[in-house]
Amino acid sequence: MSKDDRDFIAEVLPAFISEALEQVAGIEQLLLQLEDAPDDRELLDALFRCAHTVKGSAGIFGLNDVVGFTHHVEGLLDLLREGKIKFKPELSTLLLECNDQIRLLVNAAGDGGSAAPADAGANQQLVERMHAASQHADATPAPAAAAPADTDTATATATATATATATATATASQRWHVSVRFGAETFRNGMDPLSIINYLGGMGRIVALACDTDAVPPLEAIDPETCHLGLEFGLDTTAPREQIEAAFSFVREDILLQLIEPGAGAAAFVALIDSLPDSPRLGDILVAVGAISREQLNHGLALQAGTAAVQGSAPPLGEILQHDAGLSPLVVTAALTKQAQQQRARDGGGAPAGDDPRFIRVQADRLDLVINLLGELVIAGAGAALLARQTRQGTLIEANAQIGRLIEEIRNGTLQLRMVPIGETFTRFRRVVRDTAAELGKDVAFEIVGGETELDKSVVERIADPLMHLVRNALDHGLEPAAERLAGGKPGQGKLTLAACHESGSIVIRILDDGRGINRERVLARAWERGLVESGVTPPDEDILKLIFEAGFSTAEKVTNLSGRGVGMDVVRRNIEALRGTVTVYSDPGEGSRIEIRLPLTLAIIDGFLVGVGASKFIFPLESVVEVIESRSSVSTPDAQGRSVVELRGRVLPVLNMRTLYGLETAEPERISVVVIKAGSHSYGVMVDVLLGQHQTVIKPLGRMFRSLRGMSGSSILGSGEVALILDVNSLGEFAAGKQPAPAKSRDATNAGPKTLIRS
Repeated sequence: MSKDDRDFIAEVLPAFISEALEQVAGIEQLLLQLEDAPDDRELLDALFRCAHTVKGSAGIFGLNDVVGFTHHVEGLLDLLREGKIKFKPELSTLLLECNDQIRLLVNAAGDGGSAAPADAGANQQLVERMHAASQHADATPAPAAAAPADTDTATATATATATATATATATASQRWHVSVRFGAETFRNGMDPLSIINYLGGMGRIVALACDTDAVPPLEAIDPETCHLGLEFGLDTTAPREQIEAAFSFVREDILLQLIEPGAGAAAFVALIDSLPDSPRLGDILVAVGAISREQLNHGLALQAGTAAVQGSAPPLGEILQHDAGLSPLVVTAALTKQAQQQRARDGGGAPAGDDPRFIRVQADRLDLVINLLGELVIAGAGAALLARQTRQGTLIEANAQIGRLIEEIRNGTLQLRMVPIGETFTRFRRVVRDTAAELGKDVAFEIVGGETELDKSVVERIADPLMHLVRNALDHGLEPAAERLAGGKPGQGKLTLAACHESGSIVIRILDDGRGINRERVLARAWERGLVESGVTPPDEDILKLIFEAGFSTAEKVTNLSGRGVGMDVVRRNIEALRGTVTVYSDPGEGSRIEIRLPLTLAIIDGFLVGVGASKFIFPLESVVEVIESRSSVSTPDAQGRSVVELRGRVLPVLNMRTLYGLETAEPERISVVVIKAGSHSYGVMVDVLLGQHQTVIKPLGRMFRSLRGMSGSSILGSGEVALILDVNSLGEFAAGKQPAPAKSRDATNAGPKTLIRS
């Protein structure tokens, strides 16, 4: 391999690795679905296609280890498709282990080398187990021979096996017509069309290969990185359509591919002509679709020119080709129609339809850079708006308001780019639940609810590990063995549910099980033993449940591979709080448990409600603000920590005094407002001096010396250059819910209740 070839492969290999790992993840999910529906033909076909795609793409890059091993997996899957072996739990386990091995081989290729010796040994063991599994097939061939009859030149082992298969099962080769137009971005996406053609050559014999050069611009205008390649050729092969199409699977979204089956009539060529891109001349259109050869076209043109020289005029080229080359009149008519459409487009009478919308891959760091620049744009826009208001020039204020609206639309659209369905993360746990339940000897049904709920990708990535621990903990501690469940009057099969939904501008994730619940007495006894709670003191139930998140806390009687060391739940809480989220536990003894995680939708930019207390500025997340009331006489005297209460529409509302809580040494104004905040299922109020309205808030992390401040989750820079602190409404809500003084009794009945200023 030349240095240029090695450089090329190194450049495009990451794209293959990414695609292959997606296919591997798809194989895992399909196998888990098949466990519930083992006879589902569509799932079996999809499973085979995924494996074949990995194998075919790896063959293009010469990844022999991946091709050779996947070929054996593909053979076993083919036996499943043909019904020669049955899909059983032990076979599912074997295929999942094989899929894990494919993932290791793909990752090893991405690291720049082939599999390690240990991987080679694992390969051989798994291959032997697949051979053993294939012995239960109704037919006698070995599992490798059950693979499709395509030849993989990338590996000697796969070649020998596929050749043996072709010899045993091949029928006479048939000629397919292949028409492919590669997209302009093919080269930039790291793909080599010739490698794909060479791979197709391994399936049979390529004949009458012709290159369509009409789309190639003049030499002085050509861009060497832009692909203008179009190919027409015949393929003599015994392979079915699925295998031929699979050779193009890695570039399927960048090409226009048409396959005409052996023995297809004129209608197939008519459809191919209709799908062609612009081609200026009738003869070129006919050659492009393979209806005639270039030699036949040249001969027809020569006849046309000779007739014109002798008779002064000549019949149309299409008529000559019908008589000389045996071309179908339907094909000629379709080509003439196509030519007329293209002429109208050039004359301004219409344009060819554009490309269908396509997905594009964007590197995460590039998107993060755009988000960061957007944050700076929001801050700069706020500063410009402030300066405009100071000038008191109406036209300037209006212009800045329009810019602000546009910035907000750009912000919303850009943040949507990072939103992904959380179901993609949830589905990873199917395998975790399956394997962990098998290890524990438990029968567990796993259910996903609300998988379409969208969340910022950065949040999704960071919540995966905490969820993993909570799921495993529910399987180990929450759900009982089948015998214990049956003795308690429950079904033998336990149920574990992962659910997600949007609620009050946040996303709520719930892990629910129908197990034994949390033994509060055992938790409290362990807390007394470890000194977390004063001996003999019994806190409220919700406080007892919070103890499981203390560092090193565990109620397990013995240490296992899954639990018992008291490491994990405290990390779960810290990781969730680092995302400005909260985690709460609910449990009913004998009925089950529910762990509820509440997270912000994004970590970058939010809509905020700006308030002032003295010279300090604070921001509440706008979605948590319920209403604003004017109240002074009805607020009770605060305690030393700034907590008081107010009566609001017949109920007692906890209230926090920001001035007292944070020690702000400023005089209280005569008029104050209470911002009513909703945090989860509870509400509380916060006393503020000034209401400054809605504010687009770019979230900045707090400095190290400010991280210990109670109730703060971040900071933001205002348009004036001032720094405003973003309040953590959940932690403030917990603080406000502490022991409260009694409400004040007003002597003036007319002022006894608060006055509502703003309601959301």
